[in-house]
Amino acid sequence: MQESSFYPAKKHTMQPSSFYPREENTMKTTHTRVRSTLAAALLAASALATAQAAAGEAKLPATLAWSAYDVGSAGYNQAVGIGNALKQKYNVSLRVLPGKNDVSRNLPLRNGQVQFTANGVGGAYFAQEGTYDFGAKSWGPQPVRALLLNTSDQLTTVVAAKDTGVKTVADLKGKRVAWVIGAPSLNQNVAAILAFANLGWNDVQKVEFGGYGPSMDGIVNNLVDAAFTTSVSGKVYAIAKSPRGLVYPVISHKDKAGWKRLHAIAPYFIPFMGTEGAELSKDHAAESSAFPYPVLMAYATQNADLVYNMTKAMVESFDLYKASAPGNSGWAVDRQNFEWVMPFHEGAIKYWKEIGVWKPEHQAHNDMLIKRQKVLAAAWAGMNRDSGADDKAFMQAWMKVRADALTKAGMDPVVREW
Repeated sequence: MQESSFYPAKKHTMQPSSFYPREENTMKTTHTRVRSTLAAALLAASALATAQAAAGEAKLPATLAWSAYDVGSAGYNQAVGIGNALKQKYNVSLRVLPGKNDVSRNLPLRNGQVQFTANGVGGAYFAQEGTYDFGAKSWGPQPVRALLLNTSDQLTTVVAAKDTGVKTVADLKGKRVAWVIGAPSLNQNVAAILAFANLGWNDVQKVEFGGYGPSMDGIVNNLVDAAFTTSVSGKVYAIAKSPRGLVYPVISHKDKAGWKRLHAIAPYFIPFMGTEGAELSKDHAAESSAFPYPVLMAYATQNADLVYNMTKAMVESFDLYKASAPGNSGWAVDRQNFEWVMPFHEGAIKYWKEIGVWKPEHQAHNDMLIKRQKVLAAAWAGMNRDSGADDKAFMQAWMKVRADALTKAGMDPVVREW
């Protein structure tokens, strides 16, 4: 395993990325770490308030457009709450275009129909990497950039029925685990969590389902024992209320070797103490995993001034929308992780620098991620998309070209198969 999924394997002097365990300290949650490292920066931001006021409020067009998750989803509800805040503070109308999957959320962004998207790890990280749906001939690796990450108090992890006796991820061995057909990124998340305990799909009983919803219903109906989800999903609450009960298998934050194995498959995960969701609270937290959701993102080509002002507006209107939808608290400045798996936009960086939270190490990490995107773009440019190969054959060929290019550049391909 190389030092990081994104850093050169040799002659690397930067500190490990924040989503990896640091050797000198016991693994802590990113939430706690980010809060402590940004505390001084928040004081600086407060001190800059007068200067910012003098510079004026964020300047946005009268109408903005985002794509987001489908109507009724947490991501969509958050976007609506943010839109109400923008209308109240800046008289800006936010049009939210719902999309059922990663491609349908990214397509209007790529086509210029929306300026931003509130996306998940699939539309952010997998789009950047050109994997799964984004390994198709019509896509390839995308030059995406983050503005803000939402790190709320919820978990994104594997849940299990309590009556199985499962307490830790290692206890999933031999149990029935849901595999969702046509959802490779979802199944990769499960593979990563199993790898934490040195397990793989061959160590569990794979039970196939046609979608996420049926996989969760399968736990209630005793068709399967565990599945991947978020702790705030209505399906998780249903499991908790069912006769089988609910458990969050422990993913120990102290197990550095386990986290290295997990990150080798899914580097976007962070160790996290979940306090929001079914059977969770500040007094009853679960030691598990999470990743930012949603990610407010744009293409690298998006106007830097617009990105700057969108970022500024998100921060300065936070008090108006933080309680408007579940999970909105995760957009706070002290929840940002500037060393995650995708680079930030130059316009956003300008604002983060202004309020004193963007550090030299963040810039070094950002530069490395942009370099990774350039390696991927060059590899994609060499692909013959008119070869007549069917989609599956093309994507398999691309995965090899992609892995070879990243390896040659001293970077970990992470995903090697389609």
